[in-house]
Amino acid sequence: MSATIDIRRYLLLASVFVLIGGAIYFLQDKPAVSSVSAQPLTVIPVAEKERRFSKARELVAPAGFINTDNLPITIREQIGKKVILVDFWTYSCINCHRVQPYLNAWHEKYEDEGLLIIGVHTPEFAFEEEYENVVNATKEFGIKYPVVLDNDYGTWRAYQNRYWPRKYLIDIDGYIVYDRIGEGGYEDTEKTIQRLLHERNAKLGESAPVSTGLATPAGAEVFAKRPNRSPETYFGARRNSRLGNVPAGAIGVQRLSLPENITLKKDTAYLSGTWDIQSEYAKGDSNGSIKMRFTGSKVYMVARSDEGASLRVFIDGNPASVAGAAGSDVDASSLLRVDEDRLYKVIEMMKPGEHVLEVIIEDGMPEVFTFTFG
Repeated sequence: MSATIDIRRYLLLASVFVLIGGAIYFLQDKPAVSSVSAQPLTVIPVAEKERRFSKARELVAPAGFINTDNLPITIREQIGKKVILVDFWTYSCINCHRVQPYLNAWHEKYEDEGLLIIGVHTPEFAFEEEYENVVNATKEFGIKYPVVLDNDYGTWRAYQNRYWPRKYLIDIDGYIVYDRIGEGGYEDTEKTIQRLLHERNAKLGESAPVSTGLATPAGAEVFAKRPNRSPETYFGARRNSRLGNVPAGAIGVQRLSLPENITLKKDTAYLSGTWDIQSEYAKGDSNGSIKMRFTGSKVYMVARSDEGASLRVFIDGNPASVAGAAGSDVDASSLLRVDEDRLYKVIEMMKPGEHVLEVIIEDGMPEVFTFTFG
């Protein structure tokens, strides 16, 4: 009996060693392949796509085109030729800023392989409707793919969109097969691009390889959800419910003061001085100020000024530059100069926390639209 058990043990051990040796040989002998190229290509029949997906919508009455040699483009003419990524954005949106390096990288990597990115610029504020402002933004962000101006929200409504940014992927047959709202999801998006390009090649009978791996654009911020981050704060009457001492929805000139010993409510902005409240913005006069207790590590401000304006920035009672918290648009004297219609980087700190921001107008009359936080 014991001899039989010993033989069985020997045979079992021998089998294990054979399996281990074979596995080691397999791993050493086979070249590494990416997870994308290793996935079998599954071409979904058009009849099934018809049941599962919506057809792509056309661009509706664009107000202008950028990076198209001044020629109009349509989605219809690209179906059957390209995989199309439609990106809804607006240039003062900080979330759009953070997504942009990935879009640029995908354009550079996949344009010659059959990907067409179309940026649909749908403005949040009136100054973003101006063609030259959008042209300047595309140059600043390094955008080389076509951009269409959706000033009347026609394309936005056609896609039933409600968000900046939002990405739709349209396959070779013209179906919307992927939809991503907001930041993040870059790996999933790029793998979907690669899969759709493989499908395109199969349908068109092209044998050119599709690039593998994932883009890692230089300077791209790592996406991190921060549930305790302060929400976006609007200063215009249309959405100014987070202003602590301004009647919500009221339009017109307000002469405001802030008691010296007031306890600032969290995530609420307080104005002092003379402010002209309009639908989209609050326009401050010299010596006016904004004070806000917020949570986060970064503060961004969307602002403009007809004649230019200078604002002094403080964090927790100290000049922002002295505290090592000045954003890239704030100089060494903690001064921020508003001389363009755009988003300004006001505060940039290494770690998130609760802080008090104060912005004091020293000259000019800035129009302040929003604070957003990172």
